[in-house]
Amino acid sequence: MQKKLIVALVLLFVVVILGGALIAWPAPQAQGKPFVSDKVIITSPLANSAVAKTFTVTGEAKGQWYFEASFPVQVRDKDNNKVGQGIAQAQGDWMTAEFVPFKADVTVTNYSGPATLVLLKDNPSGLPENEDSVEIPIVIQ
Repeated sequence: MQKKLIVALVLLFVVVILGGALIAWPAPQAQGKPFVSDKVIITSPLANSAVAKTFTVTGEAKGQWYFEASFPVQVRDKDNNKVGQGIAQAQGDWMTAEFVPFKADVTVTNYSGPATLVLLKDNPSGLPENEDSVEIPIVIQ
C-alpha cells in the first residue's frame, strides 16, 4: 500500500512539474494575417511585424478612400506623435466603389520601437463626417 502511495505521489509530482513547464513554455508566434476591414485590406506589413525605417505598405482600399488616386499614410509612435509618413498610390482605376490595390513607400525618421501604422481616408473637404482611418501595430527597427 505504501509503495502504491509513493508511486502515485511521484507520478503526481511529475505531472505537476511537466504540466507547469508546458503552461509556462512560450507559445509559438502566430503567423500574421492581413488586416481586413470592409474598407481597407493591408497585406504588408502584417500586424505586429518589425519593419525598417523605410518600408512599403501594400493592400487594397475602396475607391472612396482615394482622392486623385491617393491617400495619406502615417506612422505614429507610442505617444501618438507622427514619426513617419507616405502616400498610398492607387495601382488601378480608383474611380469605383470596389477595392483598388495600392502601394505606399513610407519613411520613418529618428524613431525605433513600437508604433502604429495609420491609413487615412483622403478627405479634401476637411469635414469631420468624411474622416476615416484604420490602424495596425508595427515595430520600427
